[in-house]
Amino acid sequence: MSTALVYQDATKLAELIRTKEVSPVEVVQAHLDRIHLTNPKINAIVTVADDALKAAKVAEAAVLAGEKLGPLHGVPFTAKDSFDTAGVLTQLGSPIFKGRVPDTDATGIARMKKAGGILLAKTNLPEFSYWIESDNLLSGRTLNPWNLDRTPGGSSGGESAAIAAGMSPIGLATDVAISVRGPAALTGVIGLKATHGRIPMTGVWPRVPRRFWHAGPMARSIRDIALAYALLAGPDGADGFSTSPLSLDAGIGVVPNRPIRVGWLVEPGFGAIDNDVAATVRAAAEALKSAGVIVEEVRIPVLEQINALEVLWKLQAMETKPAFRKATAGHEDLIYKHVQGVFDTPDTSIEDFVMAEQQIETMRDGFAQYFARYDALLCPVTPVPAHAHDAAEFVINGQTVSSLHVMDATAPLSVTGLPGLSMRFGTSRDGLPIGVQLVSPWFAESTILHLGSLLESLSPVRDLHPTLANMGIQS
Repeated sequence: MSTALVYQDATKLAELIRTKEVSPVEVVQAHLDRIHLTNPKINAIVTVADDALKAAKVAEAAVLAGEKLGPLHGVPFTAKDSFDTAGVLTQLGSPIFKGRVPDTDATGIARMKKAGGILLAKTNLPEFSYWIESDNLLSGRTLNPWNLDRTPGGSSGGESAAIAAGMSPIGLATDVAISVRGPAALTGVIGLKATHGRIPMTGVWPRVPRRFWHAGPMARSIRDIALAYALLAGPDGADGFSTSPLSLDAGIGVVPNRPIRVGWLVEPGFGAIDNDVAATVRAAAEALKSAGVIVEEVRIPVLEQINALEVLWKLQAMETKPAFRKATAGHEDLIYKHVQGVFDTPDTSIEDFVMAEQQIETMRDGFAQYFARYDALLCPVTPVPAHAHDAAEFVINGQTVSSLHVMDATAPLSVTGLPGLSMRFGTSRDGLPIGVQLVSPWFAESTILHLGSLLESLSPVRDLHPTLANMGIQS
């Protein structure tokens, strides 16, 4: 029964608990057992919450007493180790913060708990959340449960790997350029980066540069993502970027009362794209068309004119350095290579800084023009499936590109604040998950959740999970 439980989605687990078919204690224990079995190979979990079973017993008593239950009552969840968790280690992927235990929960954690969720564990990340893989000097490297020689991505690779491996049904992650959507795609789960500010970042570090950081859910079903989004979205009175009322778009059932128009795009605009990835995007476009969606191949000129990742890096390099230098002062010997890379990046001139900000405005205008004609965009998440650890470059269709190219299809949404949904829709020739990305206008998350639900129902890869053999475990 425990094996079946760890691959149920959070919505189903909540239903089973509500109807007393299973107890919260059984569910939490099943996931703790899964962590014990798989985490030594994957290294996705860095801290298990000591009181998870105690909280499960309290949740069980509430069910038996007939109390009113929240939508996630008794369901375990995990969170990237950049979310503050009251009484539970939050170490930010750095030995500089070893032993740090916050007094209060981040807003996202508090909202999951209010819905009845039980914090199970914290997940691995790169130092300070700043890299495309998830490794650090404190807790080491996370491996992809589909193939241990491949990365689960970053910076939320621990979260994506934990969910893919059945250690958690649902969790919280963050994204500044790729960090929710990329790891989700590389491990075959689902991730949502909502409109910037839609989900408060209170209690998450770092926040620099604040106007690009996002928090978002990861899970294994669209309905779980929609539920989590509805729970997490809305102002908290503390995050000055989180101001839009929840009533604007609750993410459930709010779709245009007419045929939906979707444009799909592989190249040009995102650079070189692996053939398997391109074929997966095309297959998703055909699937939507078969479901009655108006689908057309498109080009978005601004994506061909401006490299969003280069723009983002020019701004980040200047804005992160002061915060990181303050955080690491006196501990320079404990800085890992990724944050050191930030320090080693040349300063951006004020002229280039201003130009970068203006380029972002131009990109927003370009997307606004696109969304005047289409309800959504379908495109790649990453240009390649999960790649080898520490890869410096890729060869795609005979073209050699930097490994940073992995962010070229995700960074445009980060700098413009657009929402993006990453979900699996294909498989590479060597058996790795391939994701597609759905993009909607600002504050129209319901559109991409609706389209994601359509794709989920039509997907050729439903209910696929990495095996214990994939994870190097003898069954």
